[in-house]
Amino acid sequence: MANIFDLLRNKREKRYHWIMIVIGVLLWLAIAQAIYKYWNDPKAGHFIQLYVGYGIAAVIFYWLASAAYRASAFGNMVLLSNEQFPQLHAMVVDASREVGLSEPPKTFIYNSNGIFNAFARRLLGGRYIFLTSALVEANSDAQVRFVIGHELGHHAAGHLNPWLNGLKLPAHVVPFLGKAYSRSREYTCDSIGAYLSKDTHASRGALQMLGCGCRRLNASMDSDAFMAQEKMVPPIFGFLTEIFRTHPRLTRRVAAINNSVANHVHGGFENTSREPKFNVGSHTLDSE
Repeated sequence: MANIFDLLRNKREKRYHWIMIVIGVLLWLAIAQAIYKYWNDPKAGHFIQLYVGYGIAAVIFYWLASAAYRASAFGNMVLLSNEQFPQLHAMVVDASREVGLSEPPKTFIYNSNGIFNAFARRLLGGRYIFLTSALVEANSDAQVRFVIGHELGHHAAGHLNPWLNGLKLPAHVVPFLGKAYSRSREYTCDSIGAYLSKDTHASRGALQMLGCGCRRLNASMDSDAFMAQEKMVPPIFGFLTEIFRTHPRLTRRVAAINNSVANHVHGGFENTSREPKFNVGSHTLDSE
């Protein structure tokens, strides 16, 4: 899968990844030098010690929040397994094997009260995927495979590596850099999702459903017409709104799937079927 990842990974992601690593390392070195130099300074030392304390408190809070979220997930959400929604669980297991994960992430479905979303998280070292009930209910099996593949992509591509993310953390002070890096990662995971789905029509439809959100209209969506809306986006305000977002706008994501190298990896795996094959629960992938 490593060579396939080289094809599927967005080129801008590679560039932003190294830019953030370099900036992050330099800023961490500067922070460490400032702490060492001014720790006992009569004036600045107080502020240095205070901010170091804030940093330690933030790490502890993050750990406690992760532990609490994991406890809430096991106690209130539905964990996929061989006994619980085995068809969905098989999608996660098969896709995890295909992307080279040693163990499939624990995957939960939860009641989202109509909100379309899906996300991947690392909690206390473990890999997790969360799917909202609205998304699963409204999408076809191929569309759900795309969503699962997209979230697995975050794990497989190393986007949730806590050490690397910690190294890059100071680089987020550079205006718009962190957002641009995030958008490039979403393009990467869209390509991975399309590769795993093996159905470019369903992959585009899964993204378009984030904007539509209507199960009854799912089968009749036209991705070409949706992509054409990109030409109607005002250039200046389209640019201004985009640079503040962690996710590219949907018209661009659908168009990127249309041109993705994932189509070439499978020698053109286009599936023109428009009929949903099953629905379970209610979950959807968020555009934010």
